[in-house]
Amino acid sequence: MIHTINGVTLALIQGNIVEVQADAIVNAANAALAGGGGVDGAIHRAGGSSIMEECRKIGGCPTGSAVVTTAGKLRAKYIFHAVGPIYRDHGDDARLLASAYQSCLDLAEQHHIKSIVFPSLSTGAYGYPITLAAPIALDTVITHIKQPTSLQQIMFVLFSPDIHAAYEQALTKLLSQ
Repeated sequence: MIHTINGVTLALIQGNIVEVQADAIVNAANAALAGGGGVDGAIHRAGGSSIMEECRKIGGCPTGSAVVTTAGKLRAKYIFHAVGPIYRDHGDDARLLASAYQSCLDLAEQHHIKSIVFPSLSTGAYGYPITLAAPIALDTVITHIKQPTSLQQIMFVLFSPDIHAAYEQALTKLLSQ
């Protein structure tokens, strides 16, 4: 599913995030920037040890924020390590999730990024229900690109058919409002 909003291409793709070419790849990191499973593990394995060395120097990242490193061996300039919330079903969850996406968009503007690739933050090991997370992610991105931006392309690369379908459904609903 591909849409153009305010001159920016927004695409939903099912696939493996480490195989996608973009200026910046968003990593679903943990607050310690210590590596892990899922997207985080895949990015560190594909990008090589230099990414972890940079993460160790940074030391950590608060929930709802993001930090930047180089991309190692990946086909990108940067990795934005975003820390989404562990889902606890309380009021702060949505704010922290939106903030993690917004932090990446802010980094994209600071670094004059033209293309960025997002995974679905917090919906794996952190347990955020995809039907709640997808609208927050997409609404944050759409609100951002309705303003002047350096971004030309935003992709959500979603690993499973179920997650991809949930994002397509959320995007269709948001665009029809």
